[in-house]
Amino acid sequence: MTNGEIIGRIVAVIIGYCFGMILMGYLIGKSKNIDLTKVGSGNVGSTNTMRNLGVPAGLITLLWDCTKCIVAVVFVWLTFHRFFEDTNIYMVYAGLGTVLGHDFPCYMHFKGGKGVASTLGFIIALFPIGVPIPAVIFIGIVAITRYVSLGSIIGVLSFAAEMIVFALCDVKSVTDRFQGRDLTEVLVICCFVSALSIALHHANIKRLLSGNENKFSFHPETRA
Repeated sequence: MTNGEIIGRIVAVIIGYCFGMILMGYLIGKSKNIDLTKVGSGNVGSTNTMRNLGVPAGLITLLWDCTKCIVAVVFVWLTFHRFFEDTNIYMVYAGLGTVLGHDFPCYMHFKGGKGVASTLGFIIALFPIGVPIPAVIFIGIVAITRYVSLGSIIGVLSFAAEMIVFALCDVKSVTDRFQGRDLTEVLVICCFVSALSIALHHANIKRLLSGNENKFSFHPETRA
């Protein structure tokens, strides 16, 4: 790996991180004088936003949390294709940076969201072939149990598993774009992104095991 390739990866992560730090739920809450980090689950993602600020705010947050990864990936492609013949690996690093920026924004003491929606954006932008299985699993689990956290955990886990299967089975839409060392890097990043989202659900996992996890509802929580 050349110095230019290393620098390209670092710059791509930084670009993605900057986009990831734009937390729509937190900003909407601030506009209504509500600090999402201090209400409900304390999370700035779409679920807590919907519970405390209503369905429109939750949907806007969900849409942006997905879209910002796509925006970061497109931005890196537009910028990097002038300097690199193949920009695919740098686009993946931009997606990684977006998830990290969402999860660990520096201006919020590195406490952000859990990265589910931004991970969805990561999949949509970079591996659209990987969208259907995690999406069906997520929707099915939430519809049956009403536990968004459980659907999210199993959904991101299925994404990591299917990416490994795609590589082993030589699925062309993946292996034609990434080969050799790049493919290994991609698999590591995909597994890391999935594992990170699961790790950030540690409190939800404890509540699921104890039977105290909050169930999904379209109705905002009542605040005193």
